[in-house]
Amino acid sequence: MILLVGGAGMVVSTVLGAADVVGTQFFGQPVHGALEITESTMVVIVFGALTYAQIRRNHIRVELFYTRMGPRTQGAMDAFSDLMAIVFFGLLLWQASFEAMFSLQIDESTFGLIRIPLWPARFVLVAGTGLLIIQLFIDFFYDLNRALVGGERITADDVLKRDMSDVDSYIDKHRG
Repeated sequence: MILLVGGAGMVVSTVLGAADVVGTQFFGQPVHGALEITESTMVVIVFGALTYAQIRRNHIRVELFYTRMGPRTQGAMDAFSDLMAIVFFGLLLWQASFEAMFSLQIDESTFGLIRIPLWPARFVLVAGTGLLIIQLFIDFFYDLNRALVGGERITADDVLKRDMSDVDSYIDKHRG
């Protein structure tokens, strides 16, 4: 759901940006509030996609070392990175919650011709971060189990096949 919200934010930002450029260049009239809305949708775009990327395990890691390790070591490496991400995003959630509540209390909005409230984007940040932390906990317990018990080893070929499969399904979906 939050991925759809992020995608909608991307569409809104793109349309507003294009309309602002066309309006400014051809008609000498920019779209009022385009910058402010685009700034707010950046939060929606980024945090709408972070959880999805974690679910798919598409965050960046050094495959050169990772794929050469055994399944227990891979599990330990993943569990450690999950734990570090939980700490980082937990701190972000903690502060973002305070910021969102304060923004709502003071009815914070942008400056300019059109005043756009900023608190909805702050709450999207809180929601997106919360969902990411939930997914990180799920992954942490899975990876901790892999570190303790073992499991399937991920090789460089597995990573390449997964990525190629994603590309093929994307091409097939948009081909016709």
